[in-house]
Amino acid sequence: MAAVALVIAAAGSATAAAPQMISNDGHRLAFYVTPGKLPAIVLDAGGGNDASYWKDLVPALSARTGSEVITYDRTGSGLSDEVPGPWKAQAAASDLEAGLTQLGVAGRVILVAHSLAGEIATYFVNDHPDQVAGAVLVDANLPEFFTKSETAKIVAANQSQITALQAQPSTRETRQLLAQAADFGPVHLAYHEMSWPPSIPATAIVSSSTPFDTPDDALLWKAAQADFVAEASNRRLIVADNSSHDIPIDRPDVVIAAIEQMTEQGS
Repeated sequence: MAAVALVIAAAGSATAAAPQMISNDGHRLAFYVTPGKLPAIVLDAGGGNDASYWKDLVPALSARTGSEVITYDRTGSGLSDEVPGPWKAQAAASDLEAGLTQLGVAGRVILVAHSLAGEIATYFVNDHPDQVAGAVLVDANLPEFFTKSETAKIVAANQSQITALQAQPSTRETRQLLAQAADFGPVHLAYHEMSWPPSIPATAIVSSSTPFDTPDDALLWKAAQADFVAEASNRRLIVADNSSHDIPIDRPDVVIAAIEQMTEQGS
């Protein structure tokens, strides 16, 4: 089971756009803005990746929608500061809100969250529903998936990979990976109790292969995505055929079309 891959991916380098540094709770984060019309599209990459994950989608989205497009480096990635201690989605949601506020982003945004960033989107939309016009959740970590039994399986599967990381030299990357893996069990059992506000439309895009190489976990992942969509009439499920978990790289056409539709709906 590719458990840690659910939380951890290879880190990327900073995006080519000029960074705008914002501050929140004593640390600084890099945001990158491509100007355009509202609603702004906010792209949030999966675990271990920074804003450069979206480098090919940003110009395509800007051209297709004419919208403002925003990416950012979360704490410990890209040009943003490290923050000691376990990584928390709630703190990341606070960072995102601070960034949008300090950048003066007007109106409600379209959130696009890949993988781990689904947790940030869920906390953000619960804390700031008035700031979100809609969301596209790309093979995202959704609360429905993290049952007690599945969370215990992931924690157990992660231990050998965490031990291997701890044995490596302490680098910015290994520290960030360990921060994301820390307290996984209690954090995700609490996340399982979260829900998405029914008033905020969402499109869930699920990969054909899922993040898992074990059939039972892959089935649960797909079922969780379907259950999420079934909970409200303003949600839609899309299967990205011939795609790994990295749907934005393997099937950018699917992601761009979903964002374009959500942007038109939120205008």
